[in-house]
Amino acid sequence: MEYIAEIGWNFMGDMGLAEKMISAAAKSGATTTKFQYWNPDKLKSGEWDKDGRRQIYEKAKLNEDKIFQLYNICKENKVKFMVSVFNVEDAKFVSKISKESIKIPSHEVHNINLINYALDNFKKVYISLGACSSKELNEVTELINLKRKSDKNITAMHCVSSYPCEIDRMNLNRLDVLLSKIDNTLGLSDHSTSILIPAFAIVKGAKVIEKHFTIDNNLPGRDNKFAVLPEDFKKLVFNCNEAERSIIDHGIDAQDIEMDTIKTYRGRWG
Repeated sequence: MEYIAEIGWNFMGDMGLAEKMISAAAKSGATTTKFQYWNPDKLKSGEWDKDGRRQIYEKAKLNEDKIFQLYNICKENKVKFMVSVFNVEDAKFVSKISKESIKIPSHEVHNINLINYALDNFKKVYISLGACSSKELNEVTELINLKRKSDKNITAMHCVSSYPCEIDRMNLNRLDVLLSKIDNTLGLSDHSTSILIPAFAIVKGAKVIEKHFTIDNNLPGRDNKFAVLPEDFKKLVFNCNEAERSIIDHGIDAQDIEMDTIKTYRGRWG
């Protein structure tokens, strides 16, 4: 199993805070810590120009030096490093630092140019399949399957792109559909506040779990408000491990641990 702690931009550019978050994530059972890269110069005009979000994006942005620092801090804490990107130019920038893995967020699920670039230039690609129509999903899954035949390492992530996502909107049955459509690893990018939902996803076939992570829900920024704390991430990993053990296939015949019941108790009441 792979457990991704989505730190994103929760540290708001503060590298000391980033180091604390990475260390806490590693100690909580995360195997990967993920961040987000964007260049505010490429941000189109929108409501964010009026409500203060552009200033937040400016403050939280990463540069090459900070990405290198994050990469090295992850290495020191023995967790994998990964970044989400939103366009080809930013993917090219990240590829200069590491070509190990990259994440395509749901915002860009139908950005075919970005997906193709990622699949052609990174060893491992994670694609969130939220916020798309069935037609777009079919087009993306066809592309994924085509690339999979070329021995590409791809993880398709079920996602509901709502922050936070209510439990009754998680739509985990969609994993069954994805399993029938895609011949590769499945995962869950979970925006709910639940630490049980990921375990249910594992029963549905997920092999990768991604969850927003923080060390303080009172820190600035939307994501910190609904991200899970270290102690809850530990419980999440425990729940997932229990779920994974519960679906070990032992066939349909009675197991050896049931032999005493068969020999001693069968028919004992006449």
